[in-house]
Amino acid sequence: MFHNLRAEMARHGLTVVSMASKLNLNDRTLGNKIAGKSEFTWSEVRRIRAYFFPSCSVEYLFEQDETCATSA
Repeated sequence: MFHNLRAEMARHGLTVVSMASKLNLNDRTLGNKIAGKSEFTWSEVRRIRAYFFPSCSVEYLFEQDETCATSA
């Protein structure tokens, strides 16, 4: 999941539905991408940054949280 992207969406009052509409994507598709279930294209990454978060770096917005399970 892209927690930084979600946090910026909340700060700016953006929803998956509103962003998907601007990006010409299905809201379910965008939701799956944000949840990490499918991958963003480079074009989508650039448009998200340009349209919604121009002051944020791509690296920050799309930093993925990696959960590491360890065996005991």
